[in-house]
Amino acid sequence: MKIARLQLQDGSTCYAEPQIDGSFHKLSGELFGDFQATNEVVSGKLLAPLTPVDILCIGLNYRKHAEEGGAAIPEHPVLFMKTSTCVQNPGDPIVLPTRLKSNKVDYECELAIVIGKTCHNVSKTDALDYVLGYTCANDVSARDWQKNGGGGQWCRGKTFATFCPLGPYLVTTDEISNPNVLSIKTVLNGEVMQDWNTDDMIFDVPTLIEFLSGSTVLAPGTVILTGTPHGVGFARDPQVFLKNGDVVDIQIEGIGTLTNPVVDEA
Repeated sequence: MKIARLQLQDGSTCYAEPQIDGSFHKLSGELFGDFQATNEVVSGKLLAPLTPVDILCIGLNYRKHAEEGGAAIPEHPVLFMKTSTCVQNPGDPIVLPTRLKSNKVDYECELAIVIGKTCHNVSKTDALDYVLGYTCANDVSARDWQKNGGGGQWCRGKTFATFCPLGPYLVTTDEISNPNVLSIKTVLNGEVMQDWNTDDMIFDVPTLIEFLSGSTVLAPGTVILTGTPHGVGFARDPQVFLKNGDVVDIQIEGIGTLTNPVVDEA
């Protein structure tokens, strides 16, 4: 099932199932329980599929991306975090920071995992049983702050407001049985910048869940960003960074297209 989250005209939110004709049918029930389809047509603003309780991110998880940056293949998954307050909705802008100014804001298409039930010391064999579904993510990154302004930590360059667009839909595991066979792309102003497949992950989805849940509790609503393939802006010659007026599309097979314009911070 594809699940959308909508903000209705009265300000309330609801979950809905997108239809072939572009309309939405309201879903009754709970995101982490059971949904029942209805025939009630609803309309509203498309929101990120959820507000994560935590956002765990994996760096250097595609072989070709590690190669383009001249990085060694990691022995264990490289973990950093984003704040839940940097989530952005489909269609809303990625805001380039000016207060803590960055001239090197980069795109990163990523497959995002949404954990559906409490996950603790889970094995690879059972890992996918704890997944509610998947969505598209853009791990927007201010490379100057990431590399030089964070005291050796990546979080400063990764957690500016709007730096984690999610969407357009949450797609449940009955539609994506194997998350490591999906095409994944970034399209910037109509030009394909990243075009690869999730089968190039160094640590596949079950391995990531096993590692992240080791001696650690992942609550329902935890979002895991699984890394980006090669083709990022900082590794290009000449380098390509986001600028005011750009439009970024993140496309993942079986999920859809996450689109965000880019603007300067007021």
